[in-house]
Amino acid sequence: MTHMAQNRRRFLATLAATGAAGLIGPPNSKAQDGRLETTTIRIAKIAGICIAPQYVADELLRAEGFTDIRYVLTEPGTAAALALARGELDFTTNFSPPLIIAIDAGEPITIVGGEHVGCFELFAREGIRGIPDLKGKTVGVQALGSSQYSFMSGMASYVGLDPAKDIRWVTSSSPKPMELFAVGKIDAFLGLPPEPQELRARNIGHVIFNSATERPWSQYFCCMVAGHREFVRKYPVATKRFLRAIIKAADLCGSQPERAARRIVDAGFTPRYDYALQTLKEISYAKWREYDAEDTIRFYSLRLRESGFIRAAPNKILAVGTDWRFFNELKRDLKA
Repeated sequence: MTHMAQNRRRFLATLAATGAAGLIGPPNSKAQDGRLETTTIRIAKIAGICIAPQYVADELLRAEGFTDIRYVLTEPGTAAALALARGELDFTTNFSPPLIIAIDAGEPITIVGGEHVGCFELFAREGIRGIPDLKGKTVGVQALGSSQYSFMSGMASYVGLDPAKDIRWVTSSSPKPMELFAVGKIDAFLGLPPEPQELRARNIGHVIFNSATERPWSQYFCCMVAGHREFVRKYPVATKRFLRAIIKAADLCGSQPERAARRIVDAGFTPRYDYALQTLKEISYAKWREYDAEDTIRFYSLRLRESGFIRAAPNKILAVGTDWRFFNELKRDLKA
């Protein structure tokens, strides 16, 4: 038996062992949903391991009746949101702002639930103690319009900086911004897992902001689950079953990080087990039960409007771009 096959058996054993605790769900839960309208699901595969639940959800999705599960290689952030809007994906987990910006632009995206709390970490050179100290400094982000850029801009506006004038943005595909920071060519860098884990391992810079612990950012979801609007409208049973698999997988990432980390490494989603394990231990996956998804969209919509990314008021974004019925039902169904 191959190592991957052995790992798959261990993973299935974990699901079986934790079923009594509610991870699998009540026996009649699928019957109550109704008939599954499609057995095919297309999910984004991006370079980021904070969205591990959608990578460890394969067996849970099969348990929900999906037989054709496709991971579509996609760039993160805005690119993933636009791929979803074009119908190249059925669902993706993404940072809230790129989804909100796309909804404001009229793209057919529906946010259906929250997945986890913060995973951004801002690293800086000596002498920089907080975000206000970034005035006039160089900050590396993946790209203008990326999740890092929109989040960093919102933080800058929140503390009174003008992100367009007060910060010198640096983007580069080669070398990447993290490496520019590592060699001292820029002043700060906003990273997503596994980048923060690697910088800490290399003892480079110091963290001046962590979205998982810094208020008010830590009080809201970071990444949300979103679907193509037509899929959500046409296939409500499939939408609910997909979301149920994802939030059960989030529970698994929180309660069994070692097994989940091994799963995503063996499946080829990320190469380093140590960075994956550290990420899963640091991110609050279990808080999907506690946090308010609507409050998250309202909060980030306000930040994006303040920094000039969107025109619509939060209530309009909520009205045209969200549907919480599935998430609210699952919170009741899967109540601990």
